Amino acid sequence: MATLGVAMSFTNKAAEGKLTLVFDHYVGNQLLQFDSVNYKNGAGQSYIVTKFKYYIGNIRLKRKNAKDISFEDYYLINEEEEESKKIMLEQIPHGEYTGIEFIIGVDSLHNCSGAQSGALDPVNAMFWAWNSGYIFLKLEGKSSASKSPGNIFEYHIGGYKQPANCIRTIKLDFSKPLSAEKMKELHIKVDIAQMLKAKTIVDFSKLSSVTDFHNATTIADNYAEMFSIASVE
Repeated sequence: MATLGVAMSFTNKAAEGKLTLVFDHYVGNQLLQFDSVNYKNGAGQSYIVTKFKYYIGNIRLKRKNAKDISFEDYYLINEEEEESKKIMLEQIPHGEYTGIEFIIGVDSLHNCSGAQSGALDPVNAMFWAWNSGYIFLKLEGKSSASKSPGNIFEYHIGGYKQPANCIRTIKLDFSKPLSAEKMKELHIKVDIAQMLKAKTIVDFSKLSSVTDFHNATTIADNYAEMFSIASVE
């Protein structure tokens, strides 16, 4: 799992806790499986998934009656790399926490800094050389409903400038405040089905490819709804 720079934006010698974020990929209530399993979208069209990866950054743990704890790294979550789906957060001060926030995407500062290292290294195939910016998310697959060559569909979503800003802030509240001493592993469900229907149903026969700003915010508004807290252990 590649990261950028220093994880914490604060120093606190008394900090002790550690928390692992685990991103579990689903389609509805089924665990995601590449190539072999047929799923159905909101339009009733059958499809398989062949690629799924996205950037998570600016993680913030929300504290009860205290300053929030921020982490500055970016992480590339990739279904093909099991370890990438686990993010270790360290030096978490004891106390009670009410939720977690993060962005899906790459902020304007890092988009404007050119090609970088770690999770943001262009070798990860998430950088548009022609556009000098990052692809925030890639979802690829096949559907007989798609009219693209080979019946493929591909959604490569990026862009941080209005009116095509595809950065989305995810805010997840815990059902009750949790102490840092007891939080060891937080499972976050990531539901691809929501990415294809949450606010706008994606019809593969009409929209099988998004690789620039056209229709990108439609997909971004959907993927903003695909995260939920599954469990805290």
